[in-house]
Amino acid sequence: MVSADQIRTAIGIIGNVISLVLFLSPLQTFYRICKNKYVEHFSVVPYIATLLNCMLWVLYGMPFVKPNSTLIVTINGAGTVIELLYIFIYLLYSDGSRRNKALLLLFADIAFIAVVAAIVLSIFKSHERRTLIIGILCIVFCIMMYASPFSIMKRVIRTKSVEYMPLYLSIAYFFNGLCWTTYSLIHLDVNLTIPNAIGLLFAIAQLLLHAIYSKSTKRQSNEAKSEVALSEVNVTH
Repeated sequence: MVSADQIRTAIGIIGNVISLVLFLSPLQTFYRICKNKYVEHFSVVPYIATLLNCMLWVLYGMPFVKPNSTLIVTINGAGTVIELLYIFIYLLYSDGSRRNKALLLLFADIAFIAVVAAIVLSIFKSHERRTLIIGILCIVFCIMMYASPFSIMKRVIRTKSVEYMPLYLSIAYFFNGLCWTTYSLIHLDVNLTIPNAIGLLFAIAQLLLHAIYSKSTKRQSNEAKSEVALSEVNVTH
């Protein structure tokens, strides 16, 4: 008979795979940056924020904070490496104030984690207290991460178009939130449950927007193509 621990581990592994796909989703952006050798209009802030989130969860999953949290450490450790590579590429192809800003934010991330680790490990001696303090920080920053697409959702409602909210990402966010919420509920971990349940709700909202506005998006796209074709005809005359 399959035990609850085995089911939890299997779900956690699936969650690792889906989270890795999400971490790798900006690859096209950074391929474009490397190809053009310039960061253009892209901002480093989302990658700095994701890096901070990953480092906090790595700290949370350490044996001296939250024992038996290997799957949390593995995916967030991978996320930390990936985000550092993105930021390195950004630094390589940015200049002036944008590079300085990126460096300042990167150092702020590292300093913040170092200060949190030093304070928590030196003042709090029990796993429960360490888990509580770092867990609260993880919840706050994770909710901010999950809520970041909210501006895109507002744009979808305003324009009645899901052009800038890819369906595959919304689906990935849904299954990511579902996996980690389920994982956290099998052996209750409130610090994992709260942000991932909220992330799941945001993902459901995105999928609902796709269901509502997918037809109007296609109609707008067809109208735009018709206008382009008409203008080309007028030019040839």
